[in-house]
Amino acid sequence: MESKAVQSTSRFDFLKWLVVFVLIAIGVVGNQYYSAESLLYRVLALVGLAIVAALVALQTDRGRRFATLLKEARVEIRKVVWPTRPELVQTTAIVVVFVLVVALLLWGMDSLISLLVAGFIG
Repeated sequence: MESKAVQSTSRFDFLKWLVVFVLIAIGVVGNQYYSAESLLYRVLALVGLAIVAALVALQTDRGRRFATLLKEARVEIRKVVWPTRPELVQTTAIVVVFVLVVALLLWGMDSLISLLVAGFIG
């Protein structure tokens, strides 16, 4: 019985995705068609269509899995130990100094090669 339920939802999932793509197409075509209208009205209409399309997409199996992924990612982000301000400043300073040193080395090597080539060419 479960396989029948999965098949029926996948059939409806296709229709739901079709509705999502139609809503997106309506937004694109409508934005072009009403290009003379106020930008505010067009943006509000596009945001409204995007919200409706997202709600329809979240009703599909892939949409539910994506929502679950976002919830799990949010939980994982909360577990991250973010650096303190002094650690951040110190690390940034180290990176900037390292980039400057490498830039100077590359500039020096480029100048040396230029002088060698100019001396060889004449």
